[in-house]
Amino acid sequence: MAHLFRDLSLGHSKRGTNAAAAAAAASVNATPMPAADLPSPFGQLSPTISDSDLRLTAYEIFVSACRTSSGKPLSSIAQAERSLTSSPTPIRTPPISPSLQRTLTSTAASRVKKAFGLKSSPSSKNIPSGKETSPAKAAKKPMTVGELMRCQMRVSEDTDSRIRRALLRIAASQVGRRIESMVLPLELLQQFKSSDFTDQQEYESWKKRNLKVLEAGLLLHPRLPLDKSNTAPQRLRQIIHGALDRPLETGRNNESMQLLRNAVVSLACRSLDGSEACHWADGYPLNFRLYEMLLEACFDVNEEISIIDEVDELMEQIKKTWGILGMNQMLHNICFTWVLFHRFVTTGQVEIELLDAADNQLAEVAKDAKATKDPEYSKILNSMLSSILGWAEKRLLAYHDTFDSANIDSMQNIVSLGVSAAKILVEDISHEYRRRRKSEVDVARNRIDTYIRSSLRTAFAQRGGAGGHNCQLTDVMIMEKADSSRRASKNRPNSLPVLAILAKDVGELAVNEKVVFSPILKRWHPLSAGVAVATLHACYGNELKQFISGITELTPDAVQVLRAADKLEKDLVQIAVEDSVDSEDGGKAIIREMPPYEAESAIANLVKQWIKTRVDRLKEWVDRNLQEEVWNPQANEEGYASSAVELMRIIDETLNAFFQLPIPMHPTLLPDLMAGLDKCIQYYASKAKSGCGSRNTFVPTMPPLTRCTTGSKFQGVWKKKEKSPNSQKRNSQVAVMNGDNSFGIPQLCVRINTMQRIQLELEVLEKRVITHLRNCESAHVEDFSNGLGKIFELTPAACLECIQQLSEALAYKIIFHDLSHVLWDGLYVGELSSSRIEPLLQELEQSLMIVSDTIHDRVRTRVITDIMRASFDGFLLVLLAGGPSRAFSRQDSQIIEDDFKSLKDLFWSNGDGLPAELIDKFSGTVRGVLPLFRTDTESLIQRFRQVTLETFGSSARSRLPLPPTSGQWNSTEPNTLLRVLCYRNDEAASRFLKKTYNLPKKL
Repeated sequence: MAHLFRDLSLGHSKRGTNAAAAAAAASVNATPMPAADLPSPFGQLSPTISDSDLRLTAYEIFVSACRTSSGKPLSSIAQAERSLTSSPTPIRTPPISPSLQRTLTSTAASRVKKAFGLKSSPSSKNIPSGKETSPAKAAKKPMTVGELMRCQMRVSEDTDSRIRRALLRIAASQVGRRIESMVLPLELLQQFKSSDFTDQQEYESWKKRNLKVLEAGLLLHPRLPLDKSNTAPQRLRQIIHGALDRPLETGRNNESMQLLRNAVVSLACRSLDGSEACHWADGYPLNFRLYEMLLEACFDVNEEISIIDEVDELMEQIKKTWGILGMNQMLHNICFTWVLFHRFVTTGQVEIELLDAADNQLAEVAKDAKATKDPEYSKILNSMLSSILGWAEKRLLAYHDTFDSANIDSMQNIVSLGVSAAKILVEDISHEYRRRRKSEVDVARNRIDTYIRSSLRTAFAQRGGAGGHNCQLTDVMIMEKADSSRRASKNRPNSLPVLAILAKDVGELAVNEKVVFSPILKRWHPLSAGVAVATLHACYGNELKQFISGITELTPDAVQVLRAADKLEKDLVQIAVEDSVDSEDGGKAIIREMPPYEAESAIANLVKQWIKTRVDRLKEWVDRNLQEEVWNPQANEEGYASSAVELMRIIDETLNAFFQLPIPMHPTLLPDLMAGLDKCIQYYASKAKSGCGSRNTFVPTMPPLTRCTTGSKFQGVWKKKEKSPNSQKRNSQVAVMNGDNSFGIPQLCVRINTMQRIQLELEVLEKRVITHLRNCESAHVEDFSNGLGKIFELTPAACLECIQQLSEALAYKIIFHDLSHVLWDGLYVGELSSSRIEPLLQELEQSLMIVSDTIHDRVRTRVITDIMRASFDGFLLVLLAGGPSRAFSRQDSQIIEDDFKSLKDLFWSNGDGLPAELIDKFSGTVRGVLPLFRTDTESLIQRFRQVTLETFGSSARSRLPLPPTSGQWNSTEPNTLLRVLCYRNDEAASRFLKKTYNLPKKL
């Protein structure tokens, strides 16, 4: 494209005698300016009529109209000039019409140019203004309007002279007739012979031109529609076609000429109002095309983008053709608007003042459109406006392709022209608009809204390479730039993903739009920048939505894209808010067009998926490794499971990986991760204690109550008794565990150590998490005050519960399973003197040595205490529920008390074992029960009755109820007292039990 806005004036005109000579030499058949991309809105004429034919016909109409407007004869300027130069003294010639003879001084600026804001032409001042002093200087006199028009329309002096001679002859032969009542081509055909032309070929071409004009004006484009019943059109068509095939005799009294005249006159003289005017050049679109030729003469023949300074005088004469061409002021305004616009387009679109002049002329057209409802006028206007609007919108619907820093100044003029055309089309021509309230339609705003959205969508959607051009952002479409950046960064490490590049480029486009285009468009749309960013927001949002739908896992690229999208959205919303400060709704409508990307939510969902994947894998790992775990106490010095070490290492790596994720919401999502890890450790703890049993697993079911027979021995009765379902279940579990090394004493100690180790590691992990949080850019002080540092909620309690259950299971397994042969099978079975506690103490001591060597220091006291409690429970169970193989007399009480003291001493271990106060605390129950064994039978029976009555009330007076077994042994508890009586080797006790409850002596 040529350099825009050259420093040229529209009025620059190089005229004078030299210009006249140059124009006279111009060919009549000059090639018209190309406008292939801008067809005429007024329709096309027959292809047999060239622009040069129309131009010459228009000139003939112009000269004839100006001649008749004065009522005086018209002389050829060229003839006058030749006369002046060939004679030493002035020769009188036929007077020239004053309208054409008027001298062009151009001392004042043109009114037309002022109205359109067009600059004056400096060259116009070079036109000589000298006065006539001698015949020798006559040739350099100032140019007249007639000669100016001849030069502007590129008509040779010979042709002009011939036309004027013919008009003089016509005037002489038809005195008093106005030119409007004649058919000019017909009259001209009758005036000339071949001798009036240079050669026969020129003469034949001239005749054909006039015949084609007659055909166009009377047959192809008549003012009034042809009547099918009228034979004149058919006769005229035959005459014209015949004349085109063979020469037509044009003599005045020639028969063929008379036939032609009759046919022409019969068609031309048709009228609706009965006037005498002939209608041969006023049919549409012939009249508009001829009038266009005349208006084109307003442009300097030597400087095609400039309007001559003498346009006022020339326009005054051109308007005299209205009568012949059927024009008026409103039609003139339409045609002149198009001529100005057409000249701007066909001359390279370099002279913005032409576009501005067309816009100003369009303002006059808008006034006309409001003043008339003529359907023919509206049809012509609609066609012209549609053409202008189509041209403008082709550029405005993709204005990022059309405009850059070099031609941005023309954008406002094109927008103004397009909006003006659209407003006239909608407000003054559209019937639908008239049916609606005008307040409901803002044409200008709607058009600008459409241009903004369309252009930005086009800019965004354009794909392909940038092609290496060093262009501004508005010249290289966004997707092109993104693709180019992606290709350029393929071989670079840490290159950005394409959507992240796109987000950056869209942000730049939004800023460019705000700075470059929005100030121009804001004149018609106050929220132009807001509409632009809303459109970009939607375009990028569509791409982002597709991207998010295809993401299955968290990747660095995904996070980069989502963070870039979040930043872009914030920038776009900020522009929209700034642009809407002065709007009525504060920009709410625009903001509603921008539903949030929810990029942070998408990131959060991806991170949650990442967390779930890690947690699920960790849980699977726990299942797999615990199945293979042997709980070997030799695995490490501290005696805990290797699986726990690996578990805590994986958790630590997971935390590090989490805090390395390039996301802006670590504190927000940390609870989700910690909850998952928390559950994994809790799951590990539950699996670690699974199958180890509990207190109830090992404590035997109490046998039914019996009474003793004095002096009887019950050796082997306990072993031979039928087992209860619970006892069978317990023994089955015990048998399984006994065959599995993973549930031995050392292995249970390792499990306890492992839980203790995990508890310690939790504290370390929490400190590391707090350190990570402090290093997070998105963390705040309130995150710590809200308890984020206390991240494990389930695990501490789970570990504590696991340690407690494992410790009890270990203790009761040792007492009731591992030492059952010396406790249940040996202690106090038969004679007490031969079945005392020494064997139990010896083997228990060995078990305690194993536990002490294996268990961690931090939990040793707890575990030993649980073993002590289990041994005390076992001791009481032997005394109160040992079955019929055991019986005690009052004399045996001292042995029992001594044995219990020995049991306590084992745990005290001369001060090296458990603290004495701890032993006293847990031995209280036993110490409360032992005195019952030295109490006499009658006292026991009396106390039992009293306690039972207190417990069961008056219902126990008639018959003492059998108290239920609570397992909570106490000297004041009925079942405890009853059991002491059951195992009392005493006749009184046996009778009481027989009488009161009918208890058997054996099972």
